[in-house]
Amino acid sequence: MLLPILCAVIFGAGLLIVLMAVTGHKDKRQKEAKTTTKTKNRSAIVRDCTKKLSHDPRNIPALMALGEVYYEDKNYDKAYPIYATLFNLMNVHVEIEKISTSVRFGVCACKMQKYEEAFQGLTTALKNDPKIFEANLYLGETLYVKKEYEKAILCLKRALAVKPDSMETIQYLGYSLYQDKKYRESLPVLKKMVDSDPTNKEALFYMASAMEETGLGDKALKIFMHLRPDPVYGPQSCLVAGSYHDKVKEYPKAIQDYEIALKLENVPPETRLAIYYKLSQSYLAMHNIAKALYYLKQIQATTPNYKDVNQLVNRYQELNQNSNLQAYLMSGTSDFVALCRKFVIGYYQGSFVKIEDVSVAAESIEILCSVEGGKWEDTQLFRFFRSTGAIGELYIRDFHSKMRDIKCDRGFCVTAGAFTEEARKYVDGRPIDLIEKNKLVAILKKIEIVG
Repeated sequence: MLLPILCAVIFGAGLLIVLMAVTGHKDKRQKEAKTTTKTKNRSAIVRDCTKKLSHDPRNIPALMALGEVYYEDKNYDKAYPIYATLFNLMNVHVEIEKISTSVRFGVCACKMQKYEEAFQGLTTALKNDPKIFEANLYLGETLYVKKEYEKAILCLKRALAVKPDSMETIQYLGYSLYQDKKYRESLPVLKKMVDSDPTNKEALFYMASAMEETGLGDKALKIFMHLRPDPVYGPQSCLVAGSYHDKVKEYPKAIQDYEIALKLENVPPETRLAIYYKLSQSYLAMHNIAKALYYLKQIQATTPNYKDVNQLVNRYQELNQNSNLQAYLMSGTSDFVALCRKFVIGYYQGSFVKIEDVSVAAESIEILCSVEGGKWEDTQLFRFFRSTGAIGELYIRDFHSKMRDIKCDRGFCVTAGAFTEEARKYVDGRPIDLIEKNKLVAILKKIEIVG
């Protein structure tokens, strides 16, 4: 009893599958036939309209029909001249529908990067109906390209109110908000763009930059580091990431960021100069003067007046050749104090020098000592400035006051730079010696020999 029923079920299922296959094949052929017919019809329209326009270039029905075919096919380069003609004729030909013609003319012009014409067409349409989606979207895009970001934002928000899920609108709204420095407002819009298309490097870069501007530096850094290899956004991302690592004194990481940028092709010249300069600063912070000089000279070779490059090259070339002067200006606090103690002890060869006190300040260190010669004994105060600039009179007055307070017999102010003329005049008749760079270098050389 079961066997006949089973056979009937199997037969029915097989018949159903055959019918579905036949029906599907038929539907496919019908769709293909419709597509072919549509293509033939469009081809016929193009041939017919082209023929009519060859005899009468202002044949309005032919222009409208041909323009519609090209516009629907997104063939904007062919649609543009047709809608430009219709747009110019619509005020004298009542049969031309003004709003749709203005919109299409504006969209085609925008696609062809003819932004003045796009603005003209789209604003004409919006005067008649401010809520047209296409007109608001492409006028927003046009205004974005023209860098009129505030106006672009208004248009794009109107477009988004009509179609909240339009990713093209979301993209240009995010970009416009970012360019208008509305960083906090741009973030959720840019995030929508990135969530929709994680490969959109432009949106990623803008989002990271907006994060940095709104205090989300740690999150921004992750994105910048992700973008470092990108040929377009990589150089600037490397520069920002390196600057962040410089700020937190992670100099090896900063150097790695900058060196990744230099391996990329087509780095903009201004960005390359900035990277060379940043690299030199990072290497200086690590006391690697030779490497710093290499990058400074790369800048000097092409742009000698860039920032303070010439002064830095002159300064660090000398430091590179004088290890003690290098230590004086660049060593850590404890090493600097040790060098200054050595300076004080070596200043009076053949005399007994006893260091009484050492005090460290932000701009200088002071060493108080007693010196015993063959027939004399003095209390002396040394103040060492870690500066290559000019030390002015106010600093020397302050030093002199300190000497009087502690009843010091003699004082010495030492700098790797120079003293102003006012400072030199002030010490006339006072027990203060000013030791400038040349004399400092000479004494440091003696210290090196004394060992």
